[in-house]
Amino acid sequence: MARDGSTEILPWEDESVPVHEDIGRDHPMVIFGDNRLCAGKSLIVHRMPRPHMHSQVEMNLVLDGEMTYWFDGRIIKLATGSLALFWGMVPHQVIEAPTQTRFVCFYAPVSMFLGLPTMSRLREALFHGAVIAAERVHSYDREHFLRWREDLEHADDRLIDLVRDEVTTRVRRLEIEGWRDMREAAPSAPLDASYDAERMVPVEIMSRFIGENGRKDISVDDVARASGLHPNYAMQLFKRAVGMSLKQAITRHRLDAAQSMLIATDKAISSIAFDCGFGSISSFYEAFEKRFSASPAQFRRGPAGRFA
Repeated sequence: MARDGSTEILPWEDESVPVHEDIGRDHPMVIFGDNRLCAGKSLIVHRMPRPHMHSQVEMNLVLDGEMTYWFDGRIIKLATGSLALFWGMVPHQVIEAPTQTRFVCFYAPVSMFLGLPTMSRLREALFHGAVIAAERVHSYDREHFLRWREDLEHADDRLIDLVRDEVTTRVRRLEIEGWRDMREAAPSAPLDASYDAERMVPVEIMSRFIGENGRKDISVDDVARASGLHPNYAMQLFKRAVGMSLKQAITRHRLDAAQSMLIATDKAISSIAFDCGFGSISSFYEAFEKRFSASPAQFRRGPAGRFA
């Protein structure tokens, strides 16, 4: 395949991973992927059959053509040369894309943004559902995004480490050079009939609450209270929609953050445990080993770790 992807034509594929293997793809449920920096498999933009959600921040650079998102009840259009990013925990769906519209899509772990204190305004907007569009897109962005995508495909830890640093720098530049929230000028759009809004809205609210506050000392009751529902009903609703309990979802979010920090930083494991919301080192180790089949230290030393 050429670097510019000119020969690549792949059908649409939902590349995220459902948190519960028994839930079918035909349900517009919350989708979680592992919290790592990765690139979309296809450069060709395809219409998506349903909205979905995922745990990373999504970054899109439109190479050719234009694409239209249904984004949390609004219509967002990205033209050639647009650079936009949004938190994947907001339900979104590509509803229109002319033939051969192409883009580079990155999925960036939340920790890449939590670790940028100078970007508080952008970060706050991002985690409150904004679609961030760069005011300036440079001629070199196209080449850089394609190279980053190619480097990530090689799965070389040294290259992945470089890409992480370079993508972080590009986001810092975006903050300095200016951005806008595309929702402000976007028209509203009705939900597709297949999207069960009445049931999914409180699930979305709870998911966002976990994403924004999961590293703090929060309880299941705190999450349920955010949705305005009785805790017992909220827990049942969340479990039916997502396939895991609220407690499991909180733990998973904390583990996602910890996994990313183990890869991207050299912070002490004990500091990571407490920074990610675990009340004790032992509970962190137990949860981490259960999910990743390795201790935090083993994970950091392994192929995925930066400081091997």
